[in-house]
Amino acid sequence: MRQKSYAGDGNYPNSYYAASRNMLRTPVRLQGRVETDICVVGAGYSGMATAIHLAEKGYKVVVVEGAQVGWGASGRNGGQVINGLGASLATIQRRYGEGAARFIGGLVQEGGKIIRRLVSQYHIECDLKPGNIYAACTPAHMKELESKQALWRKYGMDDHQLLDREALRKLVNSGAYCGGMLDTSGGHMHPLNLVLGEARAFEGLGGTIYEMSPVIRIRNTGARPIVQTAEGEVSARVVVLCGNAYLGDTVPELVSRVMPVSTQMITTVPLGEAVARSLIPSDMCVEDARYILDYFRLSADKRMVFGGGSVYGGTDPADAVAKLRPNLEKVFPQLKGIAIDYAWSGNFALSFTRVPQMGRIGANTYFTHGCSGHGVTGSHLFGRILAEAIDGDATRFDFFEKLPWYPFPGGRMFRAQYSTLGSWWYMFRDAVGW
Repeated sequence: MRQKSYAGDGNYPNSYYAASRNMLRTPVRLQGRVETDICVVGAGYSGMATAIHLAEKGYKVVVVEGAQVGWGASGRNGGQVINGLGASLATIQRRYGEGAARFIGGLVQEGGKIIRRLVSQYHIECDLKPGNIYAACTPAHMKELESKQALWRKYGMDDHQLLDREALRKLVNSGAYCGGMLDTSGGHMHPLNLVLGEARAFEGLGGTIYEMSPVIRIRNTGARPIVQTAEGEVSARVVVLCGNAYLGDTVPELVSRVMPVSTQMITTVPLGEAVARSLIPSDMCVEDARYILDYFRLSADKRMVFGGGSVYGGTDPADAVAKLRPNLEKVFPQLKGIAIDYAWSGNFALSFTRVPQMGRIGANTYFTHGCSGHGVTGSHLFGRILAEAIDGDATRFDFFEKLPWYPFPGGRMFRAQYSTLGSWWYMFRDAVGW
């Protein structure tokens, strides 16, 4: 099945991240036939983490990307290093049992550790800073955070500190919150510079990246799968699909498993050191505890980077600034009327259970997707797990592959409407403080 172009001319959107990236690549297109051990489809976090871990093990790896490195969610996200999966540890415990909660509780902080290792080992300049804060808008949110702290401690994670209103205000100078929780093992960074640095590290290990080469077909019925583009093809022993929300219809078997959801971001003009520090004295990243949440942080050049909103189905709103400015000014009335330099949208892949998925199509094609808004850390973790499986240790891969998944109710035609209706219920609960 052929896929329509999803990336236009393949250039980055007009985002703050694209404007402030610290390296310029010269894309090389795939032309002719290439043979390799492993072919990874997608040069975002999942693809680069998989490729780096395999290259470090000595495999010959080729990455094929339809646009440019980090063009999708990996180069557009909030830049927040948040531990956990899309589904909470409490949900996983309730749904899959104590054993599953213990297993996942033992690895949810691993993605952040992988990021820090890559940044340190390969000298990636991405403004990585420590600490993230969960902000409670209602007393009900505080109870959820208290339960989360207790549950994570049960599974050996003791990096969370509860904050009352006064303690939170010292870290985030906003009157919008009644308290919160600090995770000292979280953090934030420049997301596009991170993935660009990972690409450079991978190439330094001998890997090859072909950009501006959209995959139009994958033939995986033979002993060696073939990844085909308009101008070339890669023959590999193993193929790994890391396209996530931007894989489209290229692999029909995966279409019903996830749904693209867009989220929006805006970036203010530079605020200056004094104003920036008055808003977020801790210089940590923040996300609130609502179902449709706000998330924000300060950039290295002291802009407010503010995100939120969700559009099921992956369509972009007509005006991201109009959508997000009211929330920005509610959190920080001090920024009322502030000029916005950049506004953009991007898609993440949502699974119905909010649990990421890994699996195989046939014997030699692996996939990972569905981080459901928690892809910064999750994608790095799953890249390592995929590399382990391909290298012969499928213990952790098998756990995720065996987790049940469900298609979205309403099918492809009505899944966005169904999910929107469901989100209204959770938004109502947030509004009334349940």
